[in-house]
Amino acid sequence: QVQLVESGGGLVQAGGSLRLSCAASGRTFTMYNMGWFRQAPGKEREFVAGISVSGGLTYYADSVKGRFTISRVDAKNANYLEMNNLKPEDTAVYYCAASATFGSRSPLSFNSWGQGTQVTVSS
Repeated sequence: QVQLVESGGGLVQAGGSLRLSCAASGRTFTMYNMGWFRQAPGKEREFVAGISVSGGLTYYADSVKGRFTISRVDAKNANYLEMNNLKPEDTAVYYCAASATFGSRSPLSFNSWGQGTQVTVSS
């Protein structure tokens, strides 16, 4: 398990960009696959993006494919979600999460979570 803290959220206009950061504490960050989820008011938490332990493999929800990019820098114990061409429907609390497995889109596969950072996209 690792402890995760998200940052970088805020209010942006549609079409704008944000970069979310996830800072990890602990000594085992490099052993985990990482992911981003989001949850809008009244909706279930949904998968956004995932990245392998090595950083060599990534996968995305169809709704963000081509607009969002997930990356990691192990030397900084951090991973990032670069969000471009933001849309009002992207508005949600975004969560960083860690998993022992790669490729899952289910929150049940992720055992460590950050507290979330709010992203609001206005039209």
